[in-house]
Amino acid sequence: MLDTFTITIICIVICTFLIFFIRRKLKDKCLKDFSRDMVTLEETTGKVIWGKLSVENTGLELVYLTRHSDKSGHDETSYILYKHEYPTIQVLIRYHDELDEPSKKEREAELKRTYHPTTLRRFKRKTVNFFKTMKDSVMEVVNLLIGQTKKVSPAGAILVSKDRHTSQIKQELVSSVGTSFEPLLERHIGKMVVLEVIKGGKIFEYPGVLKDYTAEFIEVMDVYYSVKEDQEARKADLVISRKYGVVRHLGE
Repeated sequence: MLDTFTITIICIVICTFLIFFIRRKLKDKCLKDFSRDMVTLEETTGKVIWGKLSVENTGLELVYLTRHSDKSGHDETSYILYKHEYPTIQVLIRYHDELDEPSKKEREAELKRTYHPTTLRRFKRKTVNFFKTMKDSVMEVVNLLIGQTKKVSPAGAILVSKDRHTSQIKQELVSSVGTSFEPLLERHIGKMVVLEVIKGGKIFEYPGVLKDYTAEFIEVMDVYYSVKEDQEARKADLVISRKYGVVRHLGE
């Protein structure tokens, strides 16, 4: 029979691994779609950064291809943006002509899967969205399971004394299935839409294929975009903050 101290240690270890596993999965899926690709980050301040994107649950990093010397004279090899700084993101741009050949082929295949998706693909998405909207039910199930464990399990007394850990697990679980379901956008997934973007007090419109959305971002593929008005527009995929971009029209 395990003593109280051993059970406590086991509970803490299990809680730690569960929280670690859940947090590893908590990456914005729109940002994650551009991971490992060369992207241009356009911030609301007008700052523009270019590099290979790496996404974590706590933020993102753009890794430069070459060392860059700052105005003050020090060298920089990457740019880190933390999650709490995401409101400064105007748009992330993945230009088609900046991708290597394998990435171009992968992107083209993804576009074909996205534009007018098959019935099976739509069914999978509806299934995922169904579970996303069950956040409250998931919370009730978790509470029920933990409550029953406290009553009948030998570790019940330990769980009562470790409510901080169990509460943290419940919070992480709810966050991981937190819904961003938007019926108005959902019906147009995989269709040509017109994205309306506010930049510098002006409104710009960009036709493209709506691929996905989250609580913070919208992802649109096959857009002709330029960072500055006097630059030539190039084919790109965009991940834009929902604070500055909305799907305004169905384009087909």
